[in-house]
Parts: sequence; C-alpha cells; structure tokens
Amino acid sequence: MVNEPNEILPIDTGRKPAVPRTDMEKDKLINRLKRVEGQVRGLQKMIEEDRYCIDVLVQISAIQAALKKVGFNLMERHTKSCVTKAIQEGHGDHHIDELMKVIQQFSK
Repeated sequence: MVNEPNEILPIDTGRKPAVPRTDMEKDKLINRLKRVEGQVRGLQKMIEEDRYCIDVLVQISAIQAALKKVGFNLMERHTKSCVTKAIQEGHGDHHIDELMKVIQQFSK
C-alpha cells in the first residue's frame, strides 16, 4: 500500500541494489552528476554577478531537468532489476509500493 503523498522516503535504507551497478553505469551517473555540479557552480556565479532573473531561472530549469534525467535513469534500472527480481521471487509488493512512493516524489 502506498503511504501518504507527503511521506518522505529515507535517505539511506542501508540496502544495496539486487543487481550491483556496473562500473560503466556508475561512471555514466557520476559524469552526469559532475556536469550538474558544474551547472550549479555556474548558477552561483550568475547570482554573484547579479545576472538577469530569466537567465538564472532558465539555468535552474536546466539543472532540474538534468537531475530528473539521472533520477529517471536510476528509476528505470531499479524497475528492470530490483523490482523485477523481487516479483520473480514472490515478494514484489513492497518494492512496487516503494517505487510508487518515489514516483510520487518525482511528480511533485
């Protein structure tokens, strides 16, 4: 059962993926996050330089889109590996509920 929409998922459950990420998967995610980190630094500089509000807002939107892309990538992998494995092993309900909670968080 999916909990209330305002419930926040724990930051660290202490669990590991059912199928460990490959080095290539980790590298791709880390590289994307480093690009986002650079975008955030650029955003900070824009604020320091008192840049035009619309320019700052466009940059914020780009950062949000980049983070969502990383999140959806992880969500897809989780669904195809962890959730699928749990369903095959006969205990998928918890994993489906957990996935639905994070999808709710993403859609806010």
